[in-house]
Amino acid sequence: MKGVPRTVAVVGVPGTGKTTVCRILSGMVRHTYINYGELMLRVAGEWNLAETLEDLFKLPMDQQHLIWLEAAHRIRRLDYVLMDLHGLDRSPLGYLISLPVDIISPDIIVILESDPQSILWRRMADSKMRVRESLESLREHMEMLRTSMFVCSAVLGSVVSIVENHDPEEAALDILGIIEAAWAGDTTP
Repeated sequence: MKGVPRTVAVVGVPGTGKTTVCRILSGMVRHTYINYGELMLRVAGEWNLAETLEDLFKLPMDQQHLIWLEAAHRIRRLDYVLMDLHGLDRSPLGYLISLPVDIISPDIIVILESDPQSILWRRMADSKMRVRESLESLREHMEMLRTSMFVCSAVLGSVVSIVENHDPEEAALDILGIIEAAWAGDTTP
């Protein structure tokens, strides 16, 4: 790949620090920062279906899916996007890939990871966090996210990178380095 990657997807389990890292990174790149969940909530609000994330996730799955699709179509119309999303969501029925690969084809998929125990601590400290998982369940979720994103990359021809989030500034710089390397066409390991 040579040239500025048009779409960069930063994915990670809830509580890994995606939004913090992406907000820092958005000041370093020319990409438009989009938080997928916030965009879905905006769409739901425009359609008078939900005003809060809590309301959004109480909607029937078919309505949530339509909102998810509309958000994806809006993102697809943009040039140079930095997309912040889970990539893989857990539902009562199992896992759902939340990267809309049939609509958006990221040039780069960055899996943002952190120590599972740190993620659990962040989740407990965040009063808005609705996800509750055991350490074992979280590890499984992280493993399934990795697997699903590598499958998505194989289908899309995207590059996948894994970045550890020990410090949000450093993680943002690591992702910036990946974007710059792609821009320069550097594919050396």
